[in-house]
Formats: sequence, structure tokens, C-alpha cells
Amino acid sequence: MKKSLTIAAVLGLTLASASALADSISQKTDPSITTAVGAITPAAIQADIEKLVSFGTRSTLSAQDPGSIAAGHGIGAAHEWLKSQFEAYSKECGGCLEVKTDDFIQEAGGRIPRPTPLTNVYAVLKGSDPDWTKRIVLVTGHYDSRRTDVLDATGDAPGANDDASGTAVSLESAHALAVASSKLKLRAAVIFLTVAGEEQGLLGAKHFAQMAKQAGWNIEAVLNNDIVGGDKSPGQDMGVVRVFSEGIPTVADEKEIKLIRAVGGENDSRSRELARYVAEAAASHRGVKVLMEFRPDRYLRGGDHTAFNEQGYAAVRLTEYRENFNHQHQNPRTENGIEYGDTLKFVSFDYVAGVARLNALTLAALAAAPAPPADVKLMTSGLDNDSTLKWQPVDGASGYEVLWRATTAPTWDHVEETRDTTVTVKVSKDNVIFAVRAVDEAGHKSLPVEPMPER
Repeated sequence: MKKSLTIAAVLGLTLASASALADSISQKTDPSITTAVGAITPAAIQADIEKLVSFGTRSTLSAQDPGSIAAGHGIGAAHEWLKSQFEAYSKECGGCLEVKTDDFIQEAGGRIPRPTPLTNVYAVLKGSDPDWTKRIVLVTGHYDSRRTDVLDATGDAPGANDDASGTAVSLESAHALAVASSKLKLRAAVIFLTVAGEEQGLLGAKHFAQMAKQAGWNIEAVLNNDIVGGDKSPGQDMGVVRVFSEGIPTVADEKEIKLIRAVGGENDSRSRELARYVAEAAASHRGVKVLMEFRPDRYLRGGDHTAFNEQGYAAVRLTEYRENFNHQHQNPRTENGIEYGDTLKFVSFDYVAGVARLNALTLAALAAAPAPPADVKLMTSGLDNDSTLKWQPVDGASGYEVLWRATTAPTWDHVEETRDTTVTVKVSKDNVIFAVRAVDEAGHKSLPVEPMPER
């Protein structure tokens, strides 16, 4: 069966709008996943963010002693509460979540004036594979906050948007998928992560990503949510979330970069394929839509997904359409009639809930799908205007999709479905970019994999 779908007015662009994606190749709707993510409510998001703000400051350098924790003040109280939330969700689903902490001492240097204990809190929802580390999808947000002076560990630092909003996404995604886990039939494990130390230099994410790499965890996808509060300011678009992704992989060596340039694959890193997947998930779901931004992060800036990119993982950043810098990294105050500070009043809980649903939808779709195809090759032994691709069979796949698009198109616009693992497509490899993904009987689709040339 062959389908050709056109994306109007997007050839030659480097980003895709939600309206363009409505006509592109999308994910099949899974009723069980739709029902699960529908349980994420603005009220639950609001309760999470209000609780995180109530700790006064969540500076990585703030108090972690037993007295402060008991008093509900500082980052120590925050990480203890996060742990208790994950444990409560696990109790609701009969122990389906394994709640863990990644504790370490960050040595002095940079924005850490003295050796400081850091704690990443996370929960693992295991899939059907007994060895859950073989396939993992992950969502994260940082729970630390800051004032104008990043070394000020005592003054109020509400961090409602940056990044209690992203932390709430991890929490409510965990709650929704855990409660519905018996109906979702997930193959891969899902990790719901909250990290500290982002404002001090992505420290928590770096430690976790390095730990995962050293342990040999196969993390297929990382969704980093940072500043997803939908700041209620003029110019904001509450219907759109930006998704940033790296092009040439951070870990690519000179030989790999040479090959990427030779085949025109600068726009097809695994992170970029993940961004397209999130956009497809959004197109299949009535809610917030995706604006893909084809750069690693905002201009000359970075976030916790960067730490995962540095370990070779596919990772993207989700963030609101338009930031208001008066409400970020600022001491709460009013000057000349302007309100500064990252406070609750500027956060749209409806918007955060929409972003959380998109995250949970993407996580569940990826975890329910077969693994991405391995050893995907595009045959180049002879000059031919047809294109032959081959790949290894995927366990659990009932078929595959061969995708392609014009070299200037941001999203996939053609698909050929097949049950074979070798396919010849009557399209010239000179004019398009190809990828292949696995599909199961229920229509769950893996991440696409760009083929490498085989002579």
C-alpha cells in the first residue's frame, strides 16, 4: 500500500508549523493511551507547582538539613516531597513504579562554591522486557530554582515556570501512565526524572546521563521540559510548544561528520527524528501543537537535554512559544510598574497540562512500539534511479514504513508500507531523504532510522 501526502508551503523551510503537520504523516491514535493522558488535569498541575513554590527557594545551594526539610523549606524539602509523590503514585498502581534517587556530591567549582550534595529523583515504569535497561524512554524537568544572583541560596526563588512547570510534567506523566499501566501494554521502560543543579550548569542531568551511559542503558528518547508554563504575557501562543533538537550529533567524530555531509543528513540526527515524532504525536491529538525549531536550543543557550546529547542520546527540549525574561532568573519585585519574578500568577496551568499530555502521549507511543530497526542500509553499489533499502527484522513488528521527503522538507511526506525487510522504491535517492521505522499490529510506530549507504 502506498500513500503520498503533500505538505503545502513548507519546502525550503527549516521548521514546521502545527498547521503544516496536520497534513503530514501522523501517529495512529491508541484509545488506551488517549484515555490515560486525558487524566492529566490543570488542577493536578496547579497543585504540583504550588507545592514546589511553597518551599520558598529550591536553589541547589539551599538548605538540606533535617530541620529545614521538616519545616518544608529549601531544596532538601523539595526532593523529599518529589520522592513521596512518586511513591504515592506507585501505591495507587500496586507498586508498578520503582522509585529511586541518584545522589552524589558535586565538587566545588564554577557556580558551586563548596562541595554540595545533589539528588536526582526518578521513577521507573518497567515494560514487558525483563531487562528494562534494554529500551528506555525518559521525560525530565529540573526542580531547582534561582534568584538574580545564582549563588543566593536564601532569598525567595519561586521558580514557578522555570522549572516547576517541567517538574510537574514529569510528575503528572508518571501519575497518568502508572495508573493506566495495566492497560497500556508497554514494551519499553519509561523513566520519569526530576533533576537538581540545572541552574548551576546542568549538573544533575550530566551526572544522570553519565551514569546511564556507563551502566549501558539504552535510552531511545529524552524529552526535556524546561519553561513550559505558558507565561501569561502579550505575544504568547498558548496553542503551541517549541521543540528544539540538535542537527549534527554532539558526539559525532570527524569521520561521521564527513559522512553526514556527504549524504545530506545534517537534518536527520536521532534527536531530530525524535522532534518529528513528537510533532506527529501532537498532530494525532487534539491539544497543544508543535513548532519544531531546528537548532539545539534557543539561540546560544542550552538545557538539560544537552547533557544527554553529550552522551549520544536522542534528546529534545520542549519550551513555551515566547519567554518573558522579566519572569526568569529575577528576584520577585516591582520596579517602575513592572513585575519581576517567576511567580505563580504568570503560569497557565491549562497550558502546562496540555504540554504534559503531549509528553505522556509521546512516551506511551514510543514505549508501546517495537524497537527502531537496526542496520538500516541504502544500497549504493550501482547507479540507479530506484532506491533499495534493507534492514534487520524487528521483534514484535508486523510491518515497516519506508518514509521519505524532499531534501528541503522539514517533515516526512511520503510513506510506503511493507512486511518485507528489503524494499525497492521507485524514487531517486538523489532527490529525497529516506528513513525506516517498525510498526506493530496495533499501529504503534517506532522512531524512524535514517539509512547509511552500503556499497
